[in-house]
Amino acid sequence: MQRFFVEHLFTGSAWVEGACVEVDSAGDIVSVTANGSSDGIRLPGCVVPGVPNVHCHAHQRAMAGLAERSGPASAAASRPGTESTAAARDSFWTWREVMYRHVGRMSPDDLEAVAAQLYVEMLEAGYTAVGEFQYLHHDPSGKPYASPAEMSLRCLAAAEAAGIGLTSLPVLYTSGGFGGQAASAGQRRFLCTVDTFLTLVEALEERCSANHTVGIAPHSLRAVLPEDLAAVLGGFRGEGPIHIHIAEQTREVEDCLRWSGQRPVAWLLDHAPVDGRWCLIHATHMDDAEVAALARRGAVAGLCPTTEANLGDGLFRAADFLAAGGRLGIGSDSNSSVSPVEELRWLEYGQRLDTRRRNVLAGGAGRSTGRNLLERVLAGGAQASGRAIGRLAAGCRADFVVLDTDHPLLVGRTQDAWIDSWLFSGNRSLIREVWVGGARRVADGRHLDAEAVAARFGGTMQALLRRS
Repeated sequence: MQRFFVEHLFTGSAWVEGACVEVDSAGDIVSVTANGSSDGIRLPGCVVPGVPNVHCHAHQRAMAGLAERSGPASAAASRPGTESTAAARDSFWTWREVMYRHVGRMSPDDLEAVAAQLYVEMLEAGYTAVGEFQYLHHDPSGKPYASPAEMSLRCLAAAEAAGIGLTSLPVLYTSGGFGGQAASAGQRRFLCTVDTFLTLVEALEERCSANHTVGIAPHSLRAVLPEDLAAVLGGFRGEGPIHIHIAEQTREVEDCLRWSGQRPVAWLLDHAPVDGRWCLIHATHMDDAEVAALARRGAVAGLCPTTEANLGDGLFRAADFLAAGGRLGIGSDSNSSVSPVEELRWLEYGQRLDTRRRNVLAGGAGRSTGRNLLERVLAGGAQASGRAIGRLAAGCRADFVVLDTDHPLLVGRTQDAWIDSWLFSGNRSLIREVWVGGARRVADGRHLDAEAVAARFGGTMQALLRRS
């Protein structure tokens, strides 16, 4: 048993002063007592729960910053006086082709090195758990590895080395577009039959632990046929979460309408048993009926504001969704940015730009915007992760983020003002320590193994870029 003394503890829903937190040998919290004994490991300043990252493609971290050059000009010239730059024609769909080329060369060793570096950065930023939406299953030619779970197991090895909690979300990908269109060459590493996919899931379930659980991720309605979606939902015997990309792009909505006569979220809600186990990633483009219906089902909307901005997706209807009782989580998705602070800030700022108002997501008069955002994504992130995280209470994991209240940007604040200032005062790291399952992973703002992990990552990236 470990005992921690915390000067100022935010449980995820309330402040506790002078908290004594007891943690068992498995890394779970046994009790939280106010004004308790000051014996044990002292965590000075302000402690908040670690933030769950609900949506991550680790392999895409290798291309961060490498897709910011405009594509080639098209053959069709614009009229004089109109915008004719190639950048005006760049989109999610052109970015996707660049991504396919970048990740198409990655070996299992490459993925493990990239994921380990990414997970170290997540911990330093305040994420203590990640949902790894992993679809890079086969070798570059599309040939299966000896273990169908090879690449997912490499992400697990990276998570164990870094010390971050993991929800493995292996991805089912069976077609290249709505209605069973043929997959492109860039997608050949992703394709699985339902039977092979379920074998992959079983291999991961054999490695479940206190820091690792397993869910499933039918990639999207455009990449999974209705009959395959039904088969994988029927074949998955685990209790983990179910994630799916949906309604990220307007073209996706238009294609779904042509294919089915319904918008993506409406189709899914009518044809799948969507409930609290589900996390709908992005759900950017919903109409009024879809917003209300998704909120009623109790599923989580997994938002990735920095990626959605980077790819030009659009803005999620956050204020409307929360007003309807909806639940939110955040994710780093393509990992062009690795920061819960930036995700939450952009979630709020996007709404401000759209409505030309401030504190849109504060949740009511006189309330702290930062606290409301943090509470929402802690609860929604825990739900979408399928793990007892996101709260500092008995029965939950001892995942602590210690904010440096002596930092100039936090000094003099108290309670909710610490959270507001952490999220809205700039880009300096305000994190002193991070603990996962009662084990310290970050001290003085740096991961304990940061140098060794970065050295391996550096060598991997040099080799990957030479292959491009």
